[in-house]
Amino acid sequence: MLEIDRRLLERFEAGLDTRRLGDSKVPGKIVGYGEISAIFRIRGDDRNVYKRLPVFGDFSGARQYAAMHTEYCRLMAQAGLRLPAYATRIISIPGRPVVLYIAQRHLPARRFCHRRIHDLNQADSLALIEEAAAEIAKIWRFNREAAPQMELAIDGQLSNWVTAPAGGNAMQLSYIDTSTPLMRKNKVEQLDPELLLKSAPGFLRWIIRRLFLKDVMNRYYVPRLVYTDLAANLVKEQRPDLVAPTIAVVNRFLGKGEPSLTVREIENYYAADKLIWTVFLAFRRFDRWLTARLLKRRYEFILPGAIQR
Repeated sequence: MLEIDRRLLERFEAGLDTRRLGDSKVPGKIVGYGEISAIFRIRGDDRNVYKRLPVFGDFSGARQYAAMHTEYCRLMAQAGLRLPAYATRIISIPGRPVVLYIAQRHLPARRFCHRRIHDLNQADSLALIEEAAAEIAKIWRFNREAAPQMELAIDGQLSNWVTAPAGGNAMQLSYIDTSTPLMRKNKVEQLDPELLLKSAPGFLRWIIRRLFLKDVMNRYYVPRLVYTDLAANLVKEQRPDLVAPTIAVVNRFLGKGEPSLTVREIENYYAADKLIWTVFLAFRRFDRWLTARLLKRRYEFILPGAIQR
């Protein structure tokens, strides 16, 4: 576990400018984005990075989520994955949502796999992708042995993997994307999907709930879709030349008798995924403008900047 300065977090949250992190009373600096949340550093803490979840109505809900996150990390490690050191802290400022901060040890940007594929040749990039696919396969082995009592989900995109020296010239991968602890117990999803909807504009939640939420949550339990997402994400990472050879790699990890992935399947998946997330982000930005400018209320979420797709 990490040592976290609670007073620093309280000062940061109290003076946070969600639109301009660097202008906060305790300045922050964005170091990365997911599709929903930002990853940032806080001045005064040069060892850790944070994700901020401002989605809870009370301490009880935040404590339950923190406990679920801890259990998810424990089970991921039990499945054989390496995780960075982490910690959680709950911060409450009067008049605002209760916020859960998830901290991880800061890791050098150059070690993230989505960046390494821009420095490596094709053969070494594919070796890295194959290693990530093999790490993902540990989750499916765990699920086969533990189901139906327990099943884990995983988002296997390259941006969620970090390399570290393993002795000699060898490298090993660590998995970092633990902030959405998707897991099922006796086939029942443990994460309340309504928490995921809190980041969506209120006027969109009904249609997301009806048309998209179940598919988005379920996809990370399905090996074929996880490997599809891994291959398709190479387009977003500006390495479309790696898609076809990556398909050849990940097809070896599909189940017996399962049809091989194809370039057309990956292209169709990426086009649909890109459209969904592009439209979703545009509506979130509109919601921020509506909330802050028109309604004169505080907008709680830190949104991504321009995302190259």
